[in-house]
Amino acid sequence: MTTWSAQNLVSNLSVGILVIDDTLSVCFANAAAESFFEQSCNQLQGQLLSKLFLHSSLDSQRLENALQYRDSFSDSEVQLTFHDGRHTLAEITATSMEKDDNSYLLLEIKQIDNLKRISQENQQWAQQQAARDLVRGLAHEIKNPLGGLRGAAQLLEKELLDDELREYTGLIIEQSDRLRNLVDRLLGPNQLPRFQWHNLHKVLEKIRTLLSLDDIADVQLYRDYDPSIPDVWIDDEKIQQAVLNIARNAVQALNGKGRIDFITRIERQVTIHGQRYPLCARIRIIDNGPGIPEHLKDTLFYPMTTGNQDGTGLGLSIAQTLIDHHRGKIEVDSWPGHTEFTIYLPIDKKEPA
Repeated sequence: MTTWSAQNLVSNLSVGILVIDDTLSVCFANAAAESFFEQSCNQLQGQLLSKLFLHSSLDSQRLENALQYRDSFSDSEVQLTFHDGRHTLAEITATSMEKDDNSYLLLEIKQIDNLKRISQENQQWAQQQAARDLVRGLAHEIKNPLGGLRGAAQLLEKELLDDELREYTGLIIEQSDRLRNLVDRLLGPNQLPRFQWHNLHKVLEKIRTLLSLDDIADVQLYRDYDPSIPDVWIDDEKIQQAVLNIARNAVQALNGKGRIDFITRIERQVTIHGQRYPLCARIRIIDNGPGIPEHLKDTLFYPMTTGNQDGTGLGLSIAQTLIDHHRGKIEVDSWPGHTEFTIYLPIDKKEPA
């Protein structure tokens, strides 16, 4: 019978294992942890756990309490940002241990980015579709009596001779039109896309030009394009509007100072709403602002959701509708100092049926 050493077993686990002492310094790391941190065990040993990350949502006080009270705990969603800019989501389980009268914590680190992203995408897609159907139903219910109200005000205005009274009917008509415009915006774009073959980078350059004409103060615009991306089958105006809505949100978040990067690449084997595409264009709009508030993350694409007191909350909802018309999707990743919107658009070799 083959004899296995505990160290060999731990070294071959797919879950990252770290052992930290009572100073929260690393004592041991298995091969999976070396891969996770992109450092060898020798490099990790002796380093403070907090120094391995630029940002971590796991409170060090929680680790200290687990060491002090010989306790164990598990956190299913720990956000970790490394010094090289990498960002990941992990499930971390801490187990108290003792050796030679010293206390240690064994940390099991399981990366869950992909699983979380797929789960969130499916959940958010269903929720957004339900919210969109609800808004459309309400919008149509509002438009019908609103049209009758406006028509009645117009008829009444014709019968009135008193200019002061006609001023009131004019106010009713004006406010009815304002509400109708709001309802139309809630319903989203009402014209079908006019697809043609377009160079994606020409569309992005128009957006950079439009942004530079706005009052963006000290916001710097950078580009990093992949010239190998072929022409794509899109409505260039609608893609321009979708990306512009995202970019203008980034400008507002930066509050006059920072940078926005436009990056394009080719992505292979992308699953979009259950359908797999062999080739996609990936557009990333990245800003170095404060990040999206936690309370907005789950409802970010819902109509009327905004973190800006002067905003309408329709920009991202409209952007998603426009990208949906192109069989694409939008993903968001955000933490303090980094917000990234990623748009995927299928690349076709011929006009889609």
